Amino acid sequence: MYTIRNFADNDDIKTLMEMGPFKVIEYQRDLSVMPSDAMLAYYCNEMNVRKRQVICDLSKAGITLQAGAMQWTVGDVKATTGVKGMGDLFTKALRGSVTGESAIKPEYVGSGTLVLEPTYKHILLIDVADWNGSIVLDDGLFLACDSRLKHKTVMRSNFSSAVAGNEGLFNLGIQGNGILCLESECPREELIEITLENDVLKVDGNNAIAWSGSLDFTVERSGKTLVGSAASGEGLVNVYRGTGKVLMAPVIKGIV
Repeated sequence: MYTIRNFADNDDIKTLMEMGPFKVIEYQRDLSVMPSDAMLAYYCNEMNVRKRQVICDLSKAGITLQAGAMQWTVGDVKATTGVKGMGDLFTKALRGSVTGESAIKPEYVGSGTLVLEPTYKHILLIDVADWNGSIVLDDGLFLACDSRLKHKTVMRSNFSSAVAGNEGLFNLGIQGNGILCLESECPREELIEITLENDVLKVDGNNAIAWSGSLDFTVERSGKTLVGSAASGEGLVNVYRGTGKVLMAPVIKGIV
């Protein structure tokens, strides 16, 4: 039996979203500020640069985490590697080496509470069922998920999408029914969601952060010919073709 006080019920903390076993909280002000940092803290607050944290209720589902994401636990919580034999270890190590994700993602089970490390990034909660049970992620987005979800390595439809598109050849795919927790540099309010029905989306840049596993992703010339591509000034574009959804940031961070 345990009781947590002055945490999520603190008047400085706002609950942003709850879905499945996950609750996302946000610190409205940074109260641990020294005089030398007061101006920075003020402007961070004005620009919505705030600490956010994820609380996981393990009584609702086991949780798979990105390695190093756990801050503290309380109650009946058991941590495992999530590895089921040497074959599974080899598969996960290979997937981690090609997707850039941690090879071993710890799994937490029990009936207690798991709290993740605070972050200044924005937290996205996604029901994978809303993506027809399959979603592909851009590098570095995965934070946590319902342990019932399956992880797989997704290879691009053609080699040119890795070489010419300034992308990796592999991405992390998530399949099944459950809630997925992502870290994004862009808030959910700014993300553009495009639904395709046997149609095509072409994007000049790496703005797409997630897309349905049912879509084919390639990199192609913006025009039908090299001359046409040169004339348009776009060159190569990322192409998402088929039926499914794409979640896209309006701008690529760090580029002005």
